[in-house]
Amino acid sequence: MDSLKSEIAAAAARLVVEEGLEYGPAKRRAAKQMGLSARAELPGNDELEDAVHEYIDLFCADTQPAELVALRKLALTWMERLTEFRPYLGGAVWHGTATRLSDVYIQLFCDDPKSAEIALIDHRVNYEPRTVTGFNGEPVEALSLHSDSRELGETIGVHLMVYDHDDLRGALKPDAKGRTPRGDAAAVRLLLQESRP
Repeated sequence: MDSLKSEIAAAAARLVVEEGLEYGPAKRRAAKQMGLSARAELPGNDELEDAVHEYIDLFCADTQPAELVALRKLALTWMERLTEFRPYLGGAVWHGTATRLSDVYIQLFCDDPKSAEIALIDHRVNYEPRTVTGFNGEPVEALSLHSDSRELGETIGVHLMVYDHDDLRGALKPDAKGRTPRGDAAAVRLLLQESRP
């Protein structure tokens, strides 16, 4: 990675960790803060993720591990509540770069896309439906809600992305780094066991 892209990645990593920005907005704001044109070549998400790991190791090593555990516990709670919809955890909480400012992203793979929304209504869960870009680059319905984290003492955004059951096959292909891009409840439990002192 060239030095300019490295600088953008480092500045964007600070915004991701300190302000809870998503990768795209963090890269654009970092470039703008550096006085670069809107056409400047930005680092890729893998490069930014590496910079986020470095930032966390340097500045948040004493707090981030406990925050990550709390977020994974919250994710697991929701995954267990929604087990019938084959939930998988993705994003920063899955990859280990989440802090208390990060949201939880859970992908549901449903036989009937409306069934997850009906389940939330039946359990009187307040949520906001919206459309986001899914892992295939196509629009996907998301059910966004807020959930209290007892360990963190604050409310965390939880986003349930609703996919068709057939999308599950493609969802488990390794990413560019050869990692599993998301994990089921058993995989999240394993991560939580591994994080115990």
